[in-house]
Amino acid sequence: MRSRYSAFAVGDAPYLLATWHPRTRPRSLELDPDQVWRRLDVLATRAGGPFDDAGEVEFAAHFRDAATGERGRLHEVSRFVRDDGAWFYVDGDVGP
Repeated sequence: MRSRYSAFAVGDAPYLLATWHPRTRPRSLELDPDQVWRRLDVLATRAGGPFDDAGEVEFAAHFRDAATGERGRLHEVSRFVRDDGAWFYVDGDVGP
């Protein structure tokens, strides 16, 4: 989760695609260059330990729009699966 947040923060779309499960991965990904990610708060985790094949991370990611100066927050519960020893993002539910 933290590595994917870092990839969003630096605009590393290839890494995001590589860590997205092939079942749900989009063909391409365009990141908004005006969206400047400022902070990640991990709010909860479910499973995802060394003996699990799936897990969830609830987080809040804070950003600022460089063009307008407006601040925003993304709240999501993300689902991950482990495949051949590596974790992949599957999907998530965005909340308020």
